[in-house]
Amino acid sequence: MSTSPPKGRGTTHAPDSRFLDWQRSPCDDGWPQDAPTPPFRTQLQIDTARRVITTNQSPDVPFEQSINPYRGCEHGCVYCFARPSHAYLGLSPGLDFETRLAWKPDAATLLRAELSARRYRCSPIALGVNTDAYQPVERQLGVTRDILKVLAECHHPVVIITKSALIERDLDILGPMARDGLVQVMISVTTLVTELARTLEPRATAPRRRLRTIRTLAEAGVPVGVLFAPLIPALNDEEMEAVLAEASAHGACTAGYGLLRLPREVGPLFERWLSEHAPGRAAHVMSLIRQLRGGRVNDARFGERMRGTGLFADLYRQRFALACKQRGLAPRHVALDTGRFTPPGADRQGQLF
Repeated sequence: MSTSPPKGRGTTHAPDSRFLDWQRSPCDDGWPQDAPTPPFRTQLQIDTARRVITTNQSPDVPFEQSINPYRGCEHGCVYCFARPSHAYLGLSPGLDFETRLAWKPDAATLLRAELSARRYRCSPIALGVNTDAYQPVERQLGVTRDILKVLAECHHPVVIITKSALIERDLDILGPMARDGLVQVMISVTTLVTELARTLEPRATAPRRRLRTIRTLAEAGVPVGVLFAPLIPALNDEEMEAVLAEASAHGACTAGYGLLRLPREVGPLFERWLSEHAPGRAAHVMSLIRQLRGGRVNDARFGERMRGTGLFADLYRQRFALACKQRGLAPRHVALDTGRFTPPGADRQGQLF
């Protein structure tokens, strides 16, 4: 098998779902090993979920509710912590995660029904947390835009996390919501090095283009921040100050960061990526990751999973705080207005017709 990933994809590997009754392993069948890998086309299937709003009680994230219009992500970021969730579908967290997506065509209808429930209590909804709500297929499918239309109609606050310039398409919705204190956007910028971004997150918007998106949103009056994530020791950690400085210069008003997380299948996939694209740094990177994770590759404990522990984790915190202070960047969380919420089908006094 070729060690070069298919064009526009993040990994060469396709480990089987851990929930299957069988597992495959590679073997040498005598065919040339340097044959080019054929392109993989994105395949879509319908997600028949009965609800679209999911809730969490994690103290590590500043929201209680989220919506993910898609399962899987075409961006192909090799480090994506959501990859293991594809195993629940019987699919591979590797190539299947990037090429076999599930989408929710009735997401807006389901959302409208959930917001109409008498027991519903308004709190900001985070959009696109597990997988990017503005990944390439959104350009044709428009699920995220339909969701935003419902939220705007109901005056419901939303936080959007993305690494895609496609969000600019929806400024006609986001601009008015911003004037009412109903939206915050965080643009993820992992690196400013084009060559690194091209292999680390192959189908995501180019780094400099993301900075232009920050400027476009800021000029439209949309509160926008930068998310330096994931922070990968000995690979992009030296860029923290540069990313924050560039984002601030382009109009970002808030900032956050998150340490690389390698749950379940992501660990082997990332180590494989290191051996292919950064072999000279691979051992050093993994050594530092284990030092930040108490000797393990991953630490899922609340309070630790986003920042890590130990000397290097403390150093990252100090560097981030100082860089934010120097650039006038506020903490990531922005208070949004929940008092304007009106359930679908209600009049201005909030009474159902």
